[in-house]
Amino acid sequence: MPLSPYLDTAPVLGERVFLHPSCQVIGDVTIGDDSSVWCNTVLRGDVNRIAIGRGTNVQDLTMGHVSHRTTDKPEGSPLVIGDYVTVGHSVILHGCTIGNECLIGMGSIVMDDVVVPDHVMIGAGSLISSGKVLESGMLYMGRPAKAVRRLTDEEIAYLRYSAEHYIRVKDNYLNGNQS
Repeated sequence: MPLSPYLDTAPVLGERVFLHPSCQVIGDVTIGDDSSVWCNTVLRGDVNRIAIGRGTNVQDLTMGHVSHRTTDKPEGSPLVIGDYVTVGHSVILHGCTIGNECLIGMGSIVMDDVVVPDHVMIGAGSLISSGKVLESGMLYMGRPAKAVRRLTDEEIAYLRYSAEHYIRVKDNYLNGNQS
């Protein structure tokens, strides 16, 4: 079963959410309508919360976790992912905030207290180190990631298209039409 409580908190799912049977969604995790969590992904909301917006896809082997609250940092570092976000395969998201209509490329790592605003593309294999605040409308790449260039209008439109494509794919799975 991909859903597990932690202490007295259980995951909350919106409507038409798809969870692949091999994923693990644990504790204080909220997933919005039409979102999907794919094969062998772990979303562990044990010591803080994870909030995922609507129409977002979190792809295979992604790890989402959080940092706990302390006296110095009463909110800790929750993981917050906006609407219509594509999180590629094997991404690590740890206690960061991802805005709406973003794409986080395969194998990327986004650390605590990073803020990724709306309409950002992070290239595959990138590392965004703790506390960085990125600029909207930009492509970031590298380890450590740096702004490479401004996204074109077509690339910005693709961010929404990518998420909507995954809504169609998850609907096929929900309707039993994956062959």
